[in-house]
Amino acid sequence: MNPSAFNSQKVVVISGAGLSAPSGLPTFRDNNGYWKQYRFEDVASPRAWASQPGVVLEFYNERRTKAASVEPNAGHRAIAELEDRFEVVVVTQNVDDLHERAGSTRVIHLHGELNKARSTSDESLVYELGSRPIALGDLCEKGSQLRPHIVWFGEEVKAIDLAANEVASAGRVLVVGTSLKVYPAAGLCSCAHEYATKFYVDLDAKRQVPDFTVIQGSADVILPDLLKTWTR
Repeated sequence: MNPSAFNSQKVVVISGAGLSAPSGLPTFRDNNGYWKQYRFEDVASPRAWASQPGVVLEFYNERRTKAASVEPNAGHRAIAELEDRFEVVVVTQNVDDLHERAGSTRVIHLHGELNKARSTSDESLVYELGSRPIALGDLCEKGSQLRPHIVWFGEEVKAIDLAANEVASAGRVLVVGTSLKVYPAAGLCSCAHEYATKFYVDLDAKRQVPDFTVIQGSADVILPDLLKTWTR
């Protein structure tokens, strides 16, 4: 890392499903999470798309409808309010748009965006969906089927290098609501600068992250008070 890139007034937030859970969106690995109800191989992989695209579309259509029905919580809003004092970049594993709806203006979606579709023949063709479903027979301008704009298991996380560079230059790194079990996103913590202030907020206080201050609790409860101390 280039030491001159370090910016003490820059905050990078690495967020996961635990941040959106208080808004009413299920997580993935908890007892009531998606992967307790579905096998990811059946709904979130290129193989699933090739063998049963209708099932995959139904899964993401339901998730899109659900995401559109909920609102950002106090955790999302506290992160957005940091922009009044800091340069803030959000790196999220979440595919919902709750960060943006809360007011965050720089959001890197590592795993894609639920409210967008893209072409199966040209991934540069991306379309805004809002809460609308994708159906079999919905085509891009080149005549190819549209698919969810999601990074499935087995696909490349193309934004990971950009995210790593943002983390490496940040004076403060906040990791919130992620199990840190999914790579390459889980490896971003190791990119944090040695002099950065580092916090990890999660419901599971047993999980330890080297060099990070670990705070147990729900993001919507912890973040408003924690982040207020950064702006005093």
